[in-house]
Amino acid sequence: MILQKSYNVGIYARLSKDDEKNGESVSIENQKLLLTKYVAEQPSWILHDVYADDGWSGTNFDRPEFKRMLGDAKDGAINLILVKDLSRFGRNYIEVGQFTECIFPAIGCRFIALHNNVDTIRSDNDMLPFLSVLNEFHSRDTSKKVRSVIKARAEAGKFMGTYAPYGFKKDPDDKHRLIIDEKTAPVVRRIFSMRCEGTGYHTIASALNDDKILPPRESYYSDAGEKSKNCGNGLWSSASVMILMRNEAYIGHMVQCKTGTISFKNRKLVDKPEDEWIRVDNTHEPIIDQEVWDRAHEINAKRHRPKKTANGESNMYVGLLKCADCGFPMRFQMHRDRRKDGSWNMKPTFMCGNYSRSGKNACTAHVIQESALTGAVLADIQSKAELVSMNEPHILGEITRLKNTTRSSQLTSFKQELKNLTARITELEKIIQNLYEDRVKGAIPETVFTSLIEKYEQERLTKSGGIETLQTKIAAIEKDWNDAARWTGLMKKHMNIEMLDTAALFELIDRIEVGTAKVIDKKRVLDINVYYRFLENINLNGLEVRYEYAN
Repeated sequence: MILQKSYNVGIYARLSKDDEKNGESVSIENQKLLLTKYVAEQPSWILHDVYADDGWSGTNFDRPEFKRMLGDAKDGAINLILVKDLSRFGRNYIEVGQFTECIFPAIGCRFIALHNNVDTIRSDNDMLPFLSVLNEFHSRDTSKKVRSVIKARAEAGKFMGTYAPYGFKKDPDDKHRLIIDEKTAPVVRRIFSMRCEGTGYHTIASALNDDKILPPRESYYSDAGEKSKNCGNGLWSSASVMILMRNEAYIGHMVQCKTGTISFKNRKLVDKPEDEWIRVDNTHEPIIDQEVWDRAHEINAKRHRPKKTANGESNMYVGLLKCADCGFPMRFQMHRDRRKDGSWNMKPTFMCGNYSRSGKNACTAHVIQESALTGAVLADIQSKAELVSMNEPHILGEITRLKNTTRSSQLTSFKQELKNLTARITELEKIIQNLYEDRVKGAIPETVFTSLIEKYEQERLTKSGGIETLQTKIAAIEKDWNDAARWTGLMKKHMNIEMLDTAALFELIDRIEVGTAKVIDKKRVLDINVYYRFLENINLNGLEVRYEYAN
């Protein structure tokens, strides 16, 4: 490049968030002052403009002021670019080399990195590639350190997000700890409560909007006294309710690092596989309990989508009612009967969805009227509630017995075996310790020591594995007892139930199966089997009542 008599200079300054930690020496203002003074000291140099990107990484060349400067250089408005050092220009050695060796010479623009003594009109810039590589290495190293810090804090259960989840706020004394926000937490409880009653996401969102409740992002900006930066409509939606309900922070757990960047050069966020998420349990006070969370997500798994009947009411059985023979969901329909006066009588009924879709080659109709179904289910709930009230301990024992008739004796056996294994491991650890002491004292030969150590260490490892297996088995049996107790608790809660509604159905029942129609005494009847939450598929005599209802 030919040395010119005068230059129109463009000063470029940059500061990333990581650079801010280095102090005032690299601040935007310091860069501007230093470079402006240098331009003023040069004869025939004219300062055209100052371009500054504050808060931008050096590995990202899609910076607004950088692009404006490049445009001015290509248009001929500036013919010299001045930076404090090469790292302010960029930290990607390939990109830096492309600009300094190809683009700038091609458009006749001189480039100077003052503190690195780099000047593209000179022929002695052999250090330029090396400096660019060092700057990229610095960026890579900084990115690695930042990721390590974030990972360590996340593994310690510290909250690392910019915004606290809706219903929480950051502890004023520790920004990495969540505390309940009593202003918005009731809204979270309301959302989960409505979902547990079988209410759909859209209906929940509409109810919140009707009550003028601000959604999460708008609520945050409102509390901060700022104007919302959200480009949406400022209302709850099905998606916002769904996303909120997936956040395990509401049951006191911290799940973080779900996303990450492609690399330190490419800052685009991508989703990480679930096995790379960092999960820490019981890091803060929950807003809802585990039972409410489980119930709400059981409904999610059933893909419950309430539909409206002809009179505008929601069909409360959707997601619960199955065909006992083919397993298809029962389909709701209005059956029409013509009265003697010629008018139509509309009867809400259910039919096997498989039969409705594909006919008798797929399954049989299994048609049942809603009134008959409701009568059967209500009677089943009432009978079980009565049995629980009469003899709860017996019912608890029967439930566990039917889950596994040998579980009680197994539990005793497993606990005794666990006790024996634990005692033996303690004994082995003492033996191994004594062997090491005898070896140091020279009391036993090396060959004997090696042989015994291998033998006892292998036994210790085997028995340690056995302990883990037994603990898993014991936990499974004890869970059965806990589930049985949770079920009896629900039955006692609904001891005086007189009418079915969506909330009661979804709190109590896992599914309802309607059997094949048959004719008894010239009446068409169907078997109805009710399966309850926490009881899995057990059929407890006297509890799992079989009803036959004529249509």
